[in-house]
Amino acid sequence: MVVKKFYGATTRDALRQVRDELGPDALILSNRQVAGGGFEIMAVAEADVAILTNIQSGSSAPKPTARATQNGARLVQSAQSQPPAARALARSYAIPDEDHDPTLDDLPTEMPPVIRSNRQAPPPAPPKEQARYEAEPEPQPVRSAPPPRRAVTPAARTMPILDFEERTPPAPSLQEQEVAQDIAREIRLLRGLLESQMAGMAWNELAKHAPEKLEILRQLLGAGFCPALSRQLIDKMPAGLSIEQGIGWVKAALKHNLPTPVPGEDIITRGGVYALIGPTGVGKTTTVAKIAARAVQAHGPQSVALLTTDSYRIGAHDQLRIYGRILGVPVHDVKDETDLELTLSDLSDRHLVLIDTVGMGQRDQRIGEQLALFNLENIGTLLLLSANAQASTLDDVARRYRNSHLTGCILTKLDETMAFGGCLDVAIRHRLPLHFVTNGQRVPEDLHGANTGYLIDRAFRTQQDSNAFQLKKDEYPIFMGAQDMPLDFDLNLGAPRG
Repeated sequence: MVVKKFYGATTRDALRQVRDELGPDALILSNRQVAGGGFEIMAVAEADVAILTNIQSGSSAPKPTARATQNGARLVQSAQSQPPAARALARSYAIPDEDHDPTLDDLPTEMPPVIRSNRQAPPPAPPKEQARYEAEPEPQPVRSAPPPRRAVTPAARTMPILDFEERTPPAPSLQEQEVAQDIAREIRLLRGLLESQMAGMAWNELAKHAPEKLEILRQLLGAGFCPALSRQLIDKMPAGLSIEQGIGWVKAALKHNLPTPVPGEDIITRGGVYALIGPTGVGKTTTVAKIAARAVQAHGPQSVALLTTDSYRIGAHDQLRIYGRILGVPVHDVKDETDLELTLSDLSDRHLVLIDTVGMGQRDQRIGEQLALFNLENIGTLLLLSANAQASTLDDVARRYRNSHLTGCILTKLDETMAFGGCLDVAIRHRLPLHFVTNGQRVPEDLHGANTGYLIDRAFRTQQDSNAFQLKKDEYPIFMGAQDMPLDFDLNLGAPRG
């Protein structure tokens, strides 16, 4: 029996060489990867295996020598002792043959009894009896006839092609998604309970060791300032201050961090081109008229011009034209960026040009198109914030519009709110210079310059204990525990000590 070795870059290449030289029925004895790269396969032809399997037939063919018989049996036995996975791998890599059905091959059932490893092997024979074992082979047990081979269609004989491409994992089932959502819900609930308990402990600790800071924190929250800004103020407040001194220090710190234009540098005095933007109903058209009236009083009607891009609201042009006719200033309609550039070029001799824009909700997808209209270098944008809106809504508005390179903000409708600390809080945290405030519909009497000291002082004076939304002392720990908004703003504490 001749055992041959075959080398190939892959197992498939080596198996192809085995099939070409020894035939499709060759017996694979071993398959291993060599150190230099590639694979080595040891195989023997079916005819050589038949020498061992036909010993009992008593044919006249020359018998192999004892040494060849022992070597062949040992190699075949080593092949049979390979794990089933290795034998299956060898069969799966085999090259299919039209007349050969590899799915019906079962080499262990064709091996002679001498290579069956499941039997109890007999003790080794003495050297003198070796020839007798070769000449007189062990009788074979009578086997039952093998079952008839089933006809296999060519489609069934086709070997599967291995595919090593990464597969996208299957989408989780609806039940798995529901379980994951339940787990996430439980985790959020546990987190909320833990944060509430920790906030209560911190509140009680503050009440025990620094009752003055606790009272100041309560007043900050009651004035409408967000918990994150209030905590930062309390943490940075110097120790040893009384309640009155602490309130004075907090007011000074807030005033220092609420920027306003330098005196003599407001838009009416400096001039330029400004677009007033903001959500619907914040008073943009009325505020444009108020600023224009102040500019007319200071510089005359020939120095002011009004533009409008509001083509959605019915009567918007007419309202602004009425103001323009009263003030004696021209009013122009602008449709697109090209029209805006041409109009501004014609009005280049005007000291102040104000642009009234269409009101849109802060989540309207058309905001980007509107802001792109004012990307010209010489156009400033002023964001209008309504003081009677919730602080969370104002914060969302500022976040949606902050990519438009805001020049500053204007607070409107101060006369319609009980506590406007929230709008001051938004201006501080988003670093929006405060240019004007409005507190009514009169033009131009209800337009005022930003007096930050007065605004902050009034924010603390608008608290009322009878307010149904005012927290009680024992409710503050729960309220603080429910606030998890991080503060992406660091206070500038250059303010004097109160």
